[in-house]
Amino acid sequence: MSKYALITGASRGIGKAAALLFAARDYHVFLTCRCSADALEEVKREIISTGGACDTVTGDVGDSADVDNIFSFIYSRCSSLDVLINNAGCAHIGLLSDMTDEEWNRVIQTNLSSVFYCSRAAIPPMVRRKSGTIVNVSSMWGTYGASCEAAYSASKSGVNGLTKALAKELAPSNVQVNALACGVIDTEMNSQLSVEERAELADEIPAGRFGTPEEAAEMLWNIATAPSYMTGQIIGIDGGF
Repeated sequence: MSKYALITGASRGIGKAAALLFAARDYHVFLTCRCSADALEEVKREIISTGGACDTVTGDVGDSADVDNIFSFIYSRCSSLDVLINNAGCAHIGLLSDMTDEEWNRVIQTNLSSVFYCSRAAIPPMVRRKSGTIVNVSSMWGTYGASCEAAYSASKSGVNGLTKALAKELAPSNVQVNALACGVIDTEMNSQLSVEERAELADEIPAGRFGTPEEAAEMLWNIATAPSYMTGQIIGIDGGF
């Protein structure tokens, strides 16, 4: 019997690496992104070319109506997800006092509201089957806070709190909820850093380097396939930061 996973924000970075990994390990993967449809289709082609099973659907997971459409598509092809990976995210760098309402809302909706919308849609079939796992992609900044990234830090702190609370809510139904708190991962989200800034940031990391999307994806797999007694945990992958 096929197992099904939804990975949001799957056109690049951690989401793409997770999509390739889960598909290679016999999951039928559903992949979403908001606007990089061509890149998402390229991920699908790569999966199909190696014998994997994949469907793509574009939509803004920070918008509840789009999430309804995404899950209508998913449930036309399967009765329940086995794994939901809430990976979609965006960053904003700048002073909080300079941030507009629109910029704040974009970060919160993309990083936090999306976890609510997708989890809400995925949970009922999981509860009926008493089986399923949700893994939220968080950040070390959700614990420590990052200067000039107040909205991002706030959104990831919210993801951590939601993870812990939802895990308690769903534990009686044997549905696990955990989060992966990433450190500095070498993705396009960090592409705005200069060579000097990258070097300075790497010097602050005990491991002396950025993590790779593949390392983060492997941890997502480990969390998603962990014993069912592990729930409500925020697992860090940050090079010892």
